[in-house]
Amino acid sequence: MSLWDYANPRKFMETSAKVLPLIWALAGISLTVGLIWGFFFTPDDYKQGSTVRIIYLHVPAAMMAINAWVMMLVASLIWLIRRHHVSALAARAAAPAGMVFTLIALATGAFWGQPMWGTWWEWDPRLTAFLILFLFYIGYIAFWQAIEDPDTAADLTGILCLVGSVFAVLSRYAVNFWNQGLHQGASLSLDKKENVSDVFWYPLLVCIAGFVLLFVALVLTRTRTEIRMRRIRALEARERLV
Repeated sequence: MSLWDYANPRKFMETSAKVLPLIWALAGISLTVGLIWGFFFTPDDYKQGSTVRIIYLHVPAAMMAINAWVMMLVASLIWLIRRHHVSALAARAAAPAGMVFTLIALATGAFWGQPMWGTWWEWDPRLTAFLILFLFYIGYIAFWQAIEDPDTAADLTGILCLVGSVFAVLSRYAVNFWNQGLHQGASLSLDKKENVSDVFWYPLLVCIAGFVLLFVALVLTRTRTEIRMRRIRALEARERLV
């Protein structure tokens, strides 16, 4: 079976209906285990104290804020090249979740940064890029709401997604580009020496898995809703013609 078979709305609806309950269950279990483990069964950090526990919300949310945009970019490119409606609707469905993840990352970053840096906000390269990415999410959602023709909306939001991808990259690699920023390097790296201590690392991985599964569940659920809404609008248009 080809991956492109799932571009058929009927096939997508049938398959997603089967896997969604499992994904929701795994997301709930992972988030519950990861957050309880991280917040109640890990020690204070010798420098950051109890504020280090913000890592279990901040890092997964920041990762998903960027990866959600990447997913939207891939889905938008599929739409622009192959004209598969499910991919366009999936990109639209991912935007609200990505926006919320970005907002969580900004808010938890402020609460984490205040005791560490002595300020709630700093025009650090990564923080600024994240704020711009948040504004792109808002603009992307607004485009979909403002344009009546869904195909035109998908085309324009796809182009916007391409432009916004620059800031998604900057928000991920800003610390590497500009060493003068306050924001520290990545908490997770292929180089184990750059990772946080194992006592924080393992529950963090569980939390990240939970956020990923939550994002997948939200996108599948919202994509199913978008497909249903598209069918309803098509039926209403057909009735008006009759």
